[in-house]
Amino acid sequence: MESAGSEPKTATAVKVLVAGGVGTDTPALVDAVSEIPLLHVEEFFVVAGVADLASVGVDLGRITISPDLMLYLFGTSTEDRSWFLWDELSTGALGAIVLADARALEESAAAVDFFRGRAIPFVVGVDCPEGTRLPEVDEVRAALGLGPDVPVRLCDASRRESTKQLLIALVESLMAAARSVPAITR
Repeated sequence: MESAGSEPKTATAVKVLVAGGVGTDTPALVDAVSEIPLLHVEEFFVVAGVADLASVGVDLGRITISPDLMLYLFGTSTEDRSWFLWDELSTGALGAIVLADARALEESAAAVDFFRGRAIPFVVGVDCPEGTRLPEVDEVRAALGLGPDVPVRLCDASRRESTKQLLIALVESLMAAARSVPAITR
């Protein structure tokens, strides 16, 4: 209970990024697990006074872990025109989910390269729409150049439970990495 005149306690915000190649449904992944309606912001390019058909969009979702901890999910495409946005969004990110389409795994290689290049821990979720051939984990690793330390999970990006399992895999990976760091002794 807060006493009169005391400041209200502010929740800690944690950021997780969601990226995927062209054709992946990152908005569905964010929306599937978010407790708030998906917030989609899109901006169209205007060059020399003429609106271009190209746009850059970002999706935002939120999960309340506890009254003291909020998880924010930010998703956007990894097309070349979005890189400036990823540079901004990646600052302070706890980790990321790379969404790959089982029918076009290589399309998500740029997202893998982005997070690897910035030392942002990530997991790969392979979206397998109904009727799609399920790839073997070794096939996914080869297509995306992944080592054995990167968790790979088959998923359905539009299903809440499936998306929760990706977030759990990310947290487990982060915890394992934290345990492997030697303790500092004085």
